[in-house]
Amino acid sequence: MQDLGRYVKQIVSKDFGIQGQLKLSNAKVLIIGAGGLGCPVLTSLNAMGVGTIGIIDFDVVSESNLHRQFLYNHDDIGKFKVDIIATRLTAQNPFTHVIPIREKLVASNALNFFINFDIIVDATDNFEARYMINDACVLLDKPQVYGSVYSWQGQVGVFNYHKDGYKTTYRDAFPNVPMPGEVLSCEEAGVLGIYPSLVGNFQANEVVKLIVGIGVPLVHSLLTMDFKSMQFYNVEVKPAGKDITLTHNEFLKKDYKLNCQI
Repeated sequence: MQDLGRYVKQIVSKDFGIQGQLKLSNAKVLIIGAGGLGCPVLTSLNAMGVGTIGIIDFDVVSESNLHRQFLYNHDDIGKFKVDIIATRLTAQNPFTHVIPIREKLVASNALNFFINFDIIVDATDNFEARYMINDACVLLDKPQVYGSVYSWQGQVGVFNYHKDGYKTTYRDAFPNVPMPGEVLSCEEAGVLGIYPSLVGNFQANEVVKLIVGIGVPLVHSLLTMDFKSMQFYNVEVKPAGKDITLTHNEFLKKDYKLNCQI
């Protein structure tokens, strides 16, 4: 592991210590989506010393990204996000291993990507991707850290993590897939630049708690944030049994219709 002087403020923190830093160094985390949520997740986990960080995205930088996706600047418009991120994260912390994956995430490749990582972070912005990520995590038994931003609200939760004798998943929290047009997209509803950063850092916090084994992770619970009123509350998530019968072959054949960028 690299020089521990970089992480001295973490190491001296109560309940973290050298063992916590070693756990981060040995961890492998995959972030899906290099947008408004992915940027703060990637920056925080990389700075803290998570040993291996994968990032999946097939999008290029657009001007409308820049107010909330702070890893990019004006000169990056039109360039692939993962290429920029790999360079910027290495400059931030040359001791971590960043794996850029410039591919569109689909059912036929998701399992092959996910299997090499300990924790999967859902930093996408559409329902199709979220259900596919959930199903892949269930099949591979991988913890999933979910986050979303919608207008003035944000949500964070930890799914597919064993606690109190059972697991809950994204399909338990959201059993019914919204119909087309039922929920406005980010482009339609809008979002202030600060909110994805807040939610993304909450996601990073959950990842660190899972890796190090400290605190109380948001398992069987969905943290909902109203940024206008600054009211935060937890919604209990109970098992609904939606994932039990899904097989690998069914997953590979499933059409998630990923027609949105991540």
